[in-house]
Amino acid sequence: MEACIAELREAAVGELLLDEPLSKHTTWKIGGPADLLLLPRSKEQLIAAIRLLHKHGVPWTNLGRGSNMLALDKGIRGVVIKPSGGLDYVSFEGSTAIAGAAYSFIKLSVMAGKAGLTGLEFASGIPGTVGGAVYMNAGAHGSDVSRIFKYADIVLETGELVRYGPEDMEFDYRHSILHEKRGIVVEAGFELAEGERMEIASAMASYKERRLRTQPYTMACAGSVFRNPSGDFAARLIQEAELKGFSIGGAQVSEQHANFIVNTGQATARDVLALMDHIRRTVEERSGVKLVPEVLVVGEG
Repeated sequence: MEACIAELREAAVGELLLDEPLSKHTTWKIGGPADLLLLPRSKEQLIAAIRLLHKHGVPWTNLGRGSNMLALDKGIRGVVIKPSGGLDYVSFEGSTAIAGAAYSFIKLSVMAGKAGLTGLEFASGIPGTVGGAVYMNAGAHGSDVSRIFKYADIVLETGELVRYGPEDMEFDYRHSILHEKRGIVVEAGFELAEGERMEIASAMASYKERRLRTQPYTMACAGSVFRNPSGDFAARLIQEAELKGFSIGGAQVSEQHANFIVNTGQATARDVLALMDHIRRTVEERSGVKLVPEVLVVGEG
């Protein structure tokens, strides 16, 4: 690892932070230290870094805004890669929105609306990056990334840069090919359509009002914890199991939205995992439905 870090420094692949607490980089504000947090600022730096990590056989984990991730209490061994700086950009070519991996998915929806382009309104409440949204096929309000996806430039684990189209991504509910084939999104393009700015703004304002009214985004959380079962809603099942407000340690089922777990101040990953397990067992006992986690669990407990 030391030899690899020395080569990463020599290659100037971005900022390097040793033993960086992941609680600083996740929306749950939970997580132990990463052996090394790497913040590449360009496609070239990311490619060079991945090639060096592949050469040395050092494991790596991709991190966006950390809005759909539970980092465990002992942290992550190897390198955590968080695209930043120069990978935070957006442009428009006709009806195509092009954004870097580090660009805010919410901000992308706002900029598209200002450009009079419709199709990204659903993203106005998804607090992650473009790279994370593509990885997870993020969605809300009856739409998701797969419906507007045009392409993604991806650095594979060997350091090869490829461009994937819709047919390559194997999109499914909160799933893409990147769950099986390791790689990091560098840039993505989304095919939108011309729309009325006032109608787009109205739809986004409605989504925002609903989100602020029903979801605890003023508290440390990670969005929806469990996937919605076919034809039903995880939040309804959890609420029906009378678990709103139930807590273990510093982790609590939100009083506003039953499919959110909030960090009341001192929650550990162990608290969250124990609460998730209690929710799964209770819901299955009450309704017979097995809830499947939507959040990614990474690191060592």
